[in-house]
Amino acid sequence: MTKPLDAHCPDLERRRAVKTLLAAGAAATVGWPALAASATPAAAKPRQGGVMRVATANQSLSDSLDPAKASHTADYSRMFIFYSGLTEFDSAFKVQNALAEAFDTSDHKLWTVKLRPGVHFHDGKPLTADDVVFSLSRHKDPATASKAKSIADAIDSIKATGPLQVEIVLNAPNVDLPALLAVPHFVIVAAGTKDFSKGNGTGPFVCKEFTPAGRCVGTRNPNFWKPGLPYLDEVQLVGIVDDAARLNALLAGDIQLVSPVPARDVERLKRAGSFGVLESQSGLYTDLILRQDAMPTGNPEFIQAIKYLHDRERIQKTLLRGYATIGNDHPVPAWHPYYLAGLPQRTYDPDRAKSLIKKANLSASAAEIVVPPSIESALDSALMVQQAALQTDLQLGVRRVPADGYWSTHWMKHPMTYGSILPRPTLDLLYTQFFKSDSVWNESGWKNAQFDQLLLQARQEKDETRRKQMYGDMQTIVYEKGSIIIPAFINFIDAHSTHVKGLVGTPSGRLMGYRFAEFAWLDAG
Repeated sequence: MTKPLDAHCPDLERRRAVKTLLAAGAAATVGWPALAASATPAAAKPRQGGVMRVATANQSLSDSLDPAKASHTADYSRMFIFYSGLTEFDSAFKVQNALAEAFDTSDHKLWTVKLRPGVHFHDGKPLTADDVVFSLSRHKDPATASKAKSIADAIDSIKATGPLQVEIVLNAPNVDLPALLAVPHFVIVAAGTKDFSKGNGTGPFVCKEFTPAGRCVGTRNPNFWKPGLPYLDEVQLVGIVDDAARLNALLAGDIQLVSPVPARDVERLKRAGSFGVLESQSGLYTDLILRQDAMPTGNPEFIQAIKYLHDRERIQKTLLRGYATIGNDHPVPAWHPYYLAGLPQRTYDPDRAKSLIKKANLSASAAEIVVPPSIESALDSALMVQQAALQTDLQLGVRRVPADGYWSTHWMKHPMTYGSILPRPTLDLLYTQFFKSDSVWNESGWKNAQFDQLLLQARQEKDETRRKQMYGDMQTIVYEKGSIIIPAFINFIDAHSTHVKGLVGTPSGRLMGYRFAEFAWLDAG
């Protein structure tokens, strides 16, 4: 059959996306006529200047510069391009002070935050305590519809106690507060901000242009509070949702940094030469979501059957080319300090799945997995599970839907869909956002009172031994009673031209924890 002219074409998408990116004079960059130049030694002194073009997999009309609305890699990157937070993560995933000069507490419930003096917003307004009070408080307001509301709800009160001092009182002690405030949602905006289209923050770049589903352009902030940073004159961010189109844009020299790169394409990049791969171990996972408030996905036997239809070793070795660690249906990877060893590893067992389907009286019944092509390994995993289901009495369909608009149109809105969950700085935050009974991102719609209680207790537990035990108990509950399937944890893989320097892998997120723009620089090329 001849493919229609309007059918999806990766090369066409690349050309369209790059054409958009280069519009309005964006083509005036530091020289990129060829990508064959050798890499500059790691110890080379960073070079000031140049324009870097970056492509991520995310692009939709819901794109925003409002920190409360951030929900994916491109959003998070924009937050750190234009704004700064009270705290931030370094490349070792450790919390460092940023706009906050100090955090003081005696009981982990009442916190006093002292702000860094001499910081200014892009419009010249000095940073004050009122900005912090406004920025954090708006996440608690239901009208804001903040993606971080479940976190902000733990704050009982916020008030300014001086021009550069803020008092934060929590509902209950939480030793992780500085880490929680390092997430992209909690960057600081100017008090009273209603129009977020300008990206007026204290970050390394000033917003020159932003169009939802289009491109985002930032120019160097000459008054950035970190002396000497950033190095680039301009950074341009665009979305190219198709993996092949995004990689082709890098190979063609239209883009200098892309995220993500599927594991299957790493060898192609290595063979091409003149490109670098930025990889780091992570807690990123692609999960198959089985809604507990729908059928047949609310049936415990059905849930267990689908878990046994996943060949995790094959997913890890074949689909992810070894750039992953095997998962066990809870969100804590084996390298994590709070990982609970000893839970029986689920294995591929279609015979057991068939028995469970029969026990649930679901023989000959049909179910459907809704999946986009943009979530790494999701489509291939769905097809693999569909094939495995042929060995049972279950008829499992796979419906492929467009990547554009997937998160607003399909995610969590069908009995079976896929999620792609980026790492969070703490287990408390991960559990609060995705597993707490009342969380807006509670993917499977499950509710477990024991889990919620343990989450509250661990949040205020100062003894690390007891805290680890609580987190282990929570892993057990999710493993036994949850209905998300996590076959593997995927390493972050981004790619860049060898002209791009200064990048370091970190488990806090793709693109150097979304903060690439602050540290990246270009050699003379």
